[in-house]
Amino acid sequence: MARIDVQSDTELDSPTLVEGLPGLGLVGKIAGDHLVSSLDLDYYAGVHCEGIPQVSVYRANSSDLMPPVRLYANDDGTFLVLQSDIPVSPQAAGGFAECITSWIAENDVTPLYVSGLPSEKEADVPDVYGIATGEGSDLLDDAGIVPPPEGGLVSGPTGALLAEASEQGVTGVGLIAEASSQFPDPEAARSVLEYGVEPLADVEVDTDDLVEQAEDIREARERLAERMQQAEADESSQAQPLRMFQ
Repeated sequence: MARIDVQSDTELDSPTLVEGLPGLGLVGKIAGDHLVSSLDLDYYAGVHCEGIPQVSVYRANSSDLMPPVRLYANDDGTFLVLQSDIPVSPQAAGGFAECITSWIAENDVTPLYVSGLPSEKEADVPDVYGIATGEGSDLLDDAGIVPPPEGGLVSGPTGALLAEASEQGVTGVGLIAEASSQFPDPEAARSVLEYGVEPLADVEVDTDDLVEQAEDIREARERLAERMQQAEADESSQAQPLRMFQ
């Protein structure tokens, strides 16, 4: 049965919600995980909607099981993060979006959806654009977030969430960040947090850890490119560990 299983006594107070589903560049996933960790958010509810595989998650040094998709909240109930450890099936994205959006509408939640826009350029500060549902355009204007320079579409579960929010008349925002289509992109996640989430949700987020991750991943990309070039020039066949993110 589709439901949001609340496990907390925290009372919600017209909160802003950041969606952290895995997607291109893992932008939303990285941003969501960082928010839960850096803001020390508390487990609020388990999400049991269509499209979520029936699996259980456990953490290091803990015997407690948790659902793979969860909601976390701050102490005063004004800020939420939708955290996911697994992708939502695109085939069931419609049912998932309807389940989540109905709960959002019932609880006066303002959602911020996150999506990556494929980009090949190596920008130190990836651009972030905004799209809106309901009266979300006013929120974007107040935050100084501009619309995308070209037309496009948002696909997958995040696209379904935006479509359902629009259909139900929910005021929300879609944050679209230029991101790598081949690698996790903490630089894009950092831009989303600094130029999207902070002004829209009125929160302060320390992104120093994401800067360090970005540098490590950039070096890993360069090492991979060097290995690929060497492999093309080498006539012999061999196997070796890549150790991508070490």
